[in-house]
Amino acid sequence: MSMTSILLTILGIAIFVVGLLFSIAWHELGHLSTAKLFGIRVPQYMVGFGPTIWSRKKGDTEYGIKAIPAGGYIRMIGMFPPGADGRVEARSTSPWRSMIEDARSAAFEELEEGDEKRLFYTRKPWKRVIVMFAGPFMNLILAVAIFLGVAMTFGFQTQTTDVAGVQKCVISQSEKRETCKESDPVSPAQAAGLKVGDKIVAFNGQKIDEWSVLSDRIRDTIGPATITVQRDGQEKTLHAVLKKNAVLKKDSDGEVIPGKYVSAGYLGFAAQTEIVPLSFGDSVVRMGDMIENGVDSIIALPSKIPALWDAAFSDGERAADSPVGVVGAARIGGEVMNLDVPAQNQVAMMLFVLATFNLSLFLFNMLPLLPLDGGHIAGALWEALRRNVARIFKRPDPGPFDVAKLMPVAYVVAGVFICFTLLVLVADVVNPVKIS
Repeated sequence: MSMTSILLTILGIAIFVVGLLFSIAWHELGHLSTAKLFGIRVPQYMVGFGPTIWSRKKGDTEYGIKAIPAGGYIRMIGMFPPGADGRVEARSTSPWRSMIEDARSAAFEELEEGDEKRLFYTRKPWKRVIVMFAGPFMNLILAVAIFLGVAMTFGFQTQTTDVAGVQKCVISQSEKRETCKESDPVSPAQAAGLKVGDKIVAFNGQKIDEWSVLSDRIRDTIGPATITVQRDGQEKTLHAVLKKNAVLKKDSDGEVIPGKYVSAGYLGFAAQTEIVPLSFGDSVVRMGDMIENGVDSIIALPSKIPALWDAAFSDGERAADSPVGVVGAARIGGEVMNLDVPAQNQVAMMLFVLATFNLSLFLFNMLPLLPLDGGHIAGALWEALRRNVARIFKRPDPGPFDVAKLMPVAYVVAGVFICFTLLVLVADVVNPVKIS
């Protein structure tokens, strides 16, 4: 690796780290602003973990940056209510009970005179939901803003109806070879006289201006077909006989599914690709697809652990859709800066990585599990449900839901997350996801 490549890699990593810190600070700002709006005292607002490298106190909040840029937090007074006996801390020989009371005690650290009216748990459930949801929501706002900005000003690589190459023979895509054999039949495109540079404008007499429509029409046709092309400024009609072939299967969004094949009509040419800015409507649709794919990825995480383990500790191939951690994303940032593409492409790709990271933060934090934000949201919603049911049936108010009782579960969840994070870290170091 040359010195220039090393410097570009370092620059890419540095840019990602700055974007990461901003995303974390932006997330915590959502919690901080809404907590202060509802009169909750917040002693600390920190970006990062570990030793504090800079801090400054303004009002009753200490703002600071810590050494490890892997997260952040705000500390709110009274995250958990006192115990059933009204005490903040109770002694117990049970390790599970100790976890609960330690968490309860920590929630009341730095309690000052007048804080009785500024405790988190004393706020109405809907206010607590807003405070905990505000953090992930800030990441969602940032992801949407970046994505729409990139989509509408720069665009995405899109297949067109222009011909970039013509296949000489019919080869099943499942064979994964490019060289023709003598036994392979001539491709319909080659036999019809399709040439590189042609622009397909109609198929069987029907006008075509989108690759997805043309692709579906070709797949649905086996036998004679007419193909109208623009060549040298003139329209020319070609006659082809499409053959049945094994081609990659498409999902409901029209995207091909790697490794899965179906029998369909086959013409035999490669479509030209170009970067095309999207309209606002198309950008919103693409953003919706991105969110849907993100949700599917979160659900599929457990199923990807075996392949991730093989990639980290054996000869397993690292899949392109494999989970990536902070280290892996930083490496991707370094690779982007080394790509032999225009600077605007690099900027767009870096912004897209940042948008994807923020969307992941939103989706992950919305899981209804402690210690994630979604766990506190679920607790507040459960409390609101209990109190409303009690009011309807004229029963005594059950009081605040004691989320602290779920801390043993939170420790187990945190342990699972830590193990998963370490596994991703090892895979990102020894067998990283690469881009091209």
